[in-house]
This record gives sequence, C-alpha cells and structure tokens, in this order.
Amino acid sequence: MPLRCCLRKSLPGEPVWLFRYSPASGLGPYAEVGPVFTHVDCSSSPALDRLPEELLNNPRILRSYNTAGQIVDGAVVEPGSFDRAIEESFNNPSIESIQVRSVSHGCFFFAVTRS
Repeated sequence: MPLRCCLRKSLPGEPVWLFRYSPASGLGPYAEVGPVFTHVDCSSSPALDRLPEELLNNPRILRSYNTAGQIVDGAVVEPGSFDRAIEESFNNPSIESIQVRSVSHGCFFFAVTRS
C-alpha cells in the first residue's frame, strides 16, 4: 500500500494504520473522503523537492483545482511525464493545487501545491 507518511510503498508484513482522509483541495461537491495508509511508527519523511518515484512508476491521474476548490482539469499521465504535466498545469494561473491519484481506484496519493 502507498504510505502517506513517507510516500513509499509498504513492505510485506509491515504494520500500517488505515484511516479516512479528505484532501484540502476539492471543496463542496468535489470533496472526497478516501482511505489513507501510514506507518504505525514512521521515522522517515518524504523529500519535498521531488516527486516520489516509487509512487510514480505507473500511470497516475492528475486533478488540478483552483483556490475555490473546484476541479479545473484532469489527465492521465504516463511515467516520465509527471514533471512536465505538473509544470504545464501550473502555467495556468488559476491552478492552486494538483492531486496525484491512482488510475485503478482513484485513491489520493499526495498533492502538489503552488509555492
């Protein structure tokens, strides 16, 4: 399972917590609640300057949102094109955040926000 605390996949037999989470972007009718996995005891944190390659080695859904929490655009992105797709999305000044999600289940992995 993808772990939100360190943004890597869990190892077989590794104890994890499962709980509900609603990303900050996506308000009103766009608000979603979904499953999130974390370590029971997480001692590492993800690098904040790069997208986690381990979670991006498959196609992913990118959903972009404006400051009002409305969906502006969405796309399926193939491995190797995430950086370019995110950069192109942020070329639109109305985009405030981009959610990275699973193609198969739509599960939220993490968000990239405008700095």
